[in-house]
Amino acid sequence: MSDREVHDGEELKALTHPLRVRMLAVLREDGPATATELARRFGTDTGATSYHLRKLAQYGFIEEAAVEGHPRAKHWQAVHATTSWKNTEAGATGEGRTAADWMRRQQAGILQSDAQSFERLQDTLPPEWIDAAGIGDLLVSLSPDSVNELWDRFYSHLDELKARDAGNAAARRVSIVVGGFPRPDPS
Repeated sequence: MSDREVHDGEELKALTHPLRVRMLAVLREDGPATATELARRFGTDTGATSYHLRKLAQYGFIEEAAVEGHPRAKHWQAVHATTSWKNTEAGATGEGRTAADWMRRQQAGILQSDAQSFERLQDTLPPEWIDAAGIGDLLVSLSPDSVNELWDRFYSHLDELKARDAGNAAARRVSIVVGGFPRPDPS
């Protein structure tokens, strides 16, 4: 699955509904599903999930999937593994900036949720997973070019590790949330 870079605030805005972003995440993680299956999973009605699935399809985030054994049921699948955007492009309009701000807060919420889930489950995890899990908090001085180089190297190395661990029985899904924001100059 490829990655998608959004270049328009209107496209990014399509993701700023909590149910849409959650459904897209599930389709990426678990594969194709019907509106009925997603409605059951999220405790909503099929009409709402169908509407939001059509919005995601309208902007090219999902598409219909052919699933054997289900000729009449419409299954949906994610088109891209990730979605990214440039803050300057998204921020070119007030609507795009609001959408990008909302998405960043959603990503921070995922980090908080994952940390809380780890804390609840750590007594059931093998020691190697307890030691491997974690979070970092670094404050460094970098130029914009260096931060962009860091992103490029990070994602390239992550792709190498994913390929290396494909089919490894010890591999599990791991949530990785990264961020880098300039701090205001000290007063």
